[in-house]
Amino acid sequence: MFDFKLVAECPETGARAGLLTTSHGVIETPVFMPVGTQATVKAMTPRELEELGAQIILGNTYHLYMRPGPDIVAEAGGLHDFMDWHHPILTDSGGFQVFSLADMNKIGDDGVEFKSHLDGSKHFMRPEDSVDIQQKLGGDIAMAFDECVALPTTAEYSREAMERTIRWAKRCHDHHSREDQTLFGIVQGATFADQRVECIHRLEEIGFKGYGIGGLSVGESHAEMYAILDALQPEMPKNKPRYLMGVGFPTNLVEGVARGVDMFDCVMPTRNGRNGCALTRFGRLNLRNKKYERDFTPIDDQCGCYACRHFTRAYIRHLFVSGEILAARLCTWHNLYFLVNLVKDMRRAIIDGRFPSFRRAFMENFMEGAYLK
Repeated sequence: MFDFKLVAECPETGARAGLLTTSHGVIETPVFMPVGTQATVKAMTPRELEELGAQIILGNTYHLYMRPGPDIVAEAGGLHDFMDWHHPILTDSGGFQVFSLADMNKIGDDGVEFKSHLDGSKHFMRPEDSVDIQQKLGGDIAMAFDECVALPTTAEYSREAMERTIRWAKRCHDHHSREDQTLFGIVQGATFADQRVECIHRLEEIGFKGYGIGGLSVGESHAEMYAILDALQPEMPKNKPRYLMGVGFPTNLVEGVARGVDMFDCVMPTRNGRNGCALTRFGRLNLRNKKYERDFTPIDDQCGCYACRHFTRAYIRHLFVSGEILAARLCTWHNLYFLVNLVKDMRRAIIDGRFPSFRRAFMENFMEGAYLK
């Protein structure tokens, strides 16, 4: 079961509010998806994710292939039962990790030979293998296997990778057979707008029910990212969801939504949370700093998360200084709540017809205090 319906659209920017129906529930878009790399969102339980408002989470195909293995997950009843998360799940293709984490040996038209980052063992992944793994994992949304190019790159190599991505997308589409799972194609083309536009049109000819925008947030500037989104916005099908992969910095979310993006994910809020960096509407702050030793205010006095309702900056700083696990949990909880609810606030603003003013106010406030100490 899969359906996408637009509820509202901002006439000034093209920001969209929609309803995405999957086998495990309806998702209100735009949406931020916490990343559960190894069948867990780091430092969080499924019940806590529900409490902070998460609607859909990610599982990582590469990591789950490496351990515990897709057969074990399938025997457990799939990812939903394995991790006790009974809401929608999206699994990535494994392509980004194969190219960024693994000690890669060879890319060919048939697939990629690589070494495990865990033990150096050799593996070969074809587009069909990525699909098979994701079908065993059993997520609601799977992604076609693609080649993600590191930046900077040349137009020639970017085109070679884009052509390979399109060929692999067709193979994934033809191989995919699980009826309760939807397969998305991925738009590649690095920072070359003409390649990106060509790629989305050729993927449309194959016929996917949604499209990821891959290969961004991998070293390019924010301006370069926005230029690609500007080029793609009028070219992407309006009746299908658009997923900007691996992007989660607050200003990128706001500017992505302003350019018609419906779905986002990123490890940033959990990674930063474990290191004491907290997100607020008025910038980032480092809770490890001594200046918070006697600060008995919440992380953000406008935030309704569990951490902000019950604890102070001074207490959370004490936990970090003392090496207590709870410090990482509380800061992670706050960051996820902040992003999940930032995107929900944008949805309400789109429906209410006030997204442009919301965008201006958020960008002014966040950028003014973006480097709080």
